[in-house]
Amino acid sequence: MPSLELNFEISKKLWGYLGSRRRLQLLLISLLVVVTSISEVLSIGAVMPFLGMITSPGAMSKYIDANATVLGLVIHRQKDQMMAFTAAFCIAVVVAGGMRVLLLWSTARWAAAAGTELGYDAFRRTLYQPYSVHVARNSSEVIAGVTNSVGTLVYGLSQVVNLVGALIILLSILIALLFLNPSVACASILSFGIVYCAVMLVVKGGLRRNGQVIARESVALNKCLQESMGGIREIIMDGSADIYCRQYRLMDFNLRRAQGGNLFLGASPRYAVESLSMLLIALVAYNLSGSGSGSGLTEHLPLFGAFVLGAQRMLPAIQTVYLAWATLRGGQESIRNAISLLDQKIPASAMASRTNGISFQNIITMEGVSFKYEGNSPWILRKIDLTVKKGDRLGIVGGTGSGKSTLLDILVGLLPPTEGVIKVDGKLLDAESLNGYQACIAQVPQSVFLIDGSIEENIAFGVDSALVNSERIRLAADQASLSADIERMPDGYRTVVGERGVRLSGGQKQRIGIARALYKRAQILVFDEATSALDSDIEADVMRAINSLGGDLTIIIIAHRVSTLAGCNQIIEVGCGGIKHLQSYDSRSRKS
Repeated sequence: MPSLELNFEISKKLWGYLGSRRRLQLLLISLLVVVTSISEVLSIGAVMPFLGMITSPGAMSKYIDANATVLGLVIHRQKDQMMAFTAAFCIAVVVAGGMRVLLLWSTARWAAAAGTELGYDAFRRTLYQPYSVHVARNSSEVIAGVTNSVGTLVYGLSQVVNLVGALIILLSILIALLFLNPSVACASILSFGIVYCAVMLVVKGGLRRNGQVIARESVALNKCLQESMGGIREIIMDGSADIYCRQYRLMDFNLRRAQGGNLFLGASPRYAVESLSMLLIALVAYNLSGSGSGSGLTEHLPLFGAFVLGAQRMLPAIQTVYLAWATLRGGQESIRNAISLLDQKIPASAMASRTNGISFQNIITMEGVSFKYEGNSPWILRKIDLTVKKGDRLGIVGGTGSGKSTLLDILVGLLPPTEGVIKVDGKLLDAESLNGYQACIAQVPQSVFLIDGSIEENIAFGVDSALVNSERIRLAADQASLSADIERMPDGYRTVVGERGVRLSGGQKQRIGIARALYKRAQILVFDEATSALDSDIEADVMRAINSLGGDLTIIIIAHRVSTLAGCNQIIEVGCGGIKHLQSYDSRSRKS
């Protein structure tokens, strides 16, 4: 069968991702598949004596002796015997149907549980990647991968289970039909097999192309939605909504057309094969009616009925096999994307304890630190040597693109140096100690991330709600010169800020970020142009509050305005890949 290699590869990968509990459940489902296949064979076998009794009551002698035990009872009357065979056939059919329903329910439940585990694992492995991996990615690709691609993988996972189950049931039915009439069974197998193999050869290219379109347009749609919602102010001001609408419509049309194409290619063969099965049944009926003692089809009605029931059971199984193949083939690109997410290795530093790492007590040193993003990309920083003592107020200045933010990211452990080392109190900063070191740091970026929650939730961002300290929140807001603004709001600290803080001013957003950093009571506070959105009076109030927090607190500031660096005891200027100047605030301000 085409794509067996793909199916085996996916199955092998998925087996490795599943936990021991899901593997055990899958083995139990496999046992249920075997029992279901046996019940299907029994229902086919039960139809022959039942139809024999209906068409020719005297034919009972072919199956049982007059004094034989039927259903545990000695039945002598023909009417009672007929009732027994009817009951046996009905029970066999009901049991077979019930087993199919049970198998479907079990498979769906298992796929849902396994899908949750796989989705969580993909999200977890993505979230725990180093910062350098995240900055090299497009967030639209990640979102589409974790949601759409993992969803396709989960559906493919259920199809793999259905594929195996249908193959076992199909094989059992075929074996039963071979015992009844080998020539008719072989003709049926050959006819159905040729049709489905021909269909597979014809549609496999279309399924693959549609799968590529689905994977590509899913990412494009996510990107369009993110960009349009993120830039809604500019879109409204520029009147460019129609551009995004046209882009969305085109991408959505391509996506849904590809999805519809795969749906058609997956379902359409069923109707052709159903017509073929009716032709085969007609040919079998004609063949049986023309043989025997001249009694026509009546003599062979039990055999004919068994084949009709067998075909009725066999066709859904064949279609399930084909649909599983079509699903895996059409979703190949998305499945590979999901597998790539599940294959991500979580670095040791991400799993290290945040309490047993380096505790900053005296000094941080950068020794010969150089950095570039990729092997062939230019150097951003070269041979940086820097010393930061506990309690220092370090200011960093430099032109746009000079590398000052990159230097800061290396200093706080977000980016590993390409060359050189960072030491904390003389100990090398490595994967085992990185988490503990970062636990000592609170950073305020130039653009503060806010959740669509209350001001209190945003200040205590990343803290379990049960552990939030309201007094510390109010103190941090007061130190960030934010408490007066909050108290004027109707709901105070419970005021909802909206998505990305849309209901707040730029200055208020930035001060929430500063309050968030102060709430953590970290040993090192890092400000990456964090006060640039504040007016000079509020900036001065915030910086006075920060500089008065205590001599043990180490503060690192990137700023454009020299006045922001008034409390700094050393200022470095970054440019041309290195540190150009090292000076105090007084000398810097005189020079300015």
